[in-house]
Amino acid sequence: MQPGTTKSIRVHSCPFVVELRGYCLVADNFTLGSWSFACETQPTTMKAAFIRQIGPPEVIQFSELPQPTARANQVLVRITAVAMNPIDTYIRGGMIKPNLPMPFIVGCDLAGVVEDVGAEVKRFQRGDRVWGTNQGLQGRQGTFAEFAAVDEQWLYSTPKQVSDEDAVAISLVGITACLGLKRARLQRDEILFVNGGTGGVGSCVVQMAKNFGAKVITTAGTDEKVSECRALGADVALNYKTEDVDAKIKEFAPNGVNVWWESLREPNFERTIALLAMRGRMIVMAGRDAKPTFPVGPFYVKDCSLHGFAMFNAPADEQRACADEINRWFTEGKLRARIDRVMPLSETAEAHRLQEESTVGKKSTLAGKIVLKP
Repeated sequence: MQPGTTKSIRVHSCPFVVELRGYCLVADNFTLGSWSFACETQPTTMKAAFIRQIGPPEVIQFSELPQPTARANQVLVRITAVAMNPIDTYIRGGMIKPNLPMPFIVGCDLAGVVEDVGAEVKRFQRGDRVWGTNQGLQGRQGTFAEFAAVDEQWLYSTPKQVSDEDAVAISLVGITACLGLKRARLQRDEILFVNGGTGGVGSCVVQMAKNFGAKVITTAGTDEKVSECRALGADVALNYKTEDVDAKIKEFAPNGVNVWWESLREPNFERTIALLAMRGRMIVMAGRDAKPTFPVGPFYVKDCSLHGFAMFNAPADEQRACADEINRWFTEGKLRARIDRVMPLSETAEAHRLQEESTVGKKSTLAGKIVLKP
């Protein structure tokens, strides 16, 4: 190498410029032998959708934030797709008040490629495709960014034949559905009812219940969505706007429904309990502020049980077991994602508005998930 030669190297992701000046090497304020180093460092940033305070969708900013680095037990993921969930709007709007780090990157789900791994990571290496969920909760930063540092325990391999968009669209809702069906101890040939068979959770419940060997009754708000429910495998799909749903349920299940998956934010227990079978089980995973009337007598004389759960309370090993099931069903062609639309990450505020309108506003305008891409 001749005097004046310049060479670039990368150490710990920090760019250095090495310059040979003949007799003395300087690195910042240090000398080493006869070489001189000049270090030019620049802060590494990424695009992200984040908030600095709770509020309406308009509080979401899309700008530069420092890029995270992976700690010993973490994986740095270069994100290729994220997905909206109703809980994202509850956190942003203050309906749920977790301990948020500020600025707080919104979002729970991600899919992408491993960029770097910490020293203690065993299951992944650079270049692996992964998907995951359960971020943006319990003090963890969210996923709506170009990169995320995620604890290894919350990540799963993406099957080769599955797109990142499909993987991320199924992540939170898929694990939620799987956990709930296991809690309900759904058995082969039992009858399950779920509202909204084309929604995020509902479409997963329909497909997974069929994979468990159960019979499925579901509802939708248009004839087109009813047809889609049937395509997903539902044995009975009803238009709740034009059909007598309760009469149809009784016709198909004269002895009652074995598992009722309640997805409405304001459940009607008087109606539901009357439609349950002996030893029927009800899953409740919505309606945070609801205070419905509960008919105790009809409930206990049929030996019924009520199971409330939130997926983010489940330990990592339970969630991983469901992720393994999801990947198997994906691979076997027994599970497919329902995506309503794909948007750029820069339109996160609009995605929040659409999700809020569909769920909190009860307009049911979405037929599947909103996926966003950096």
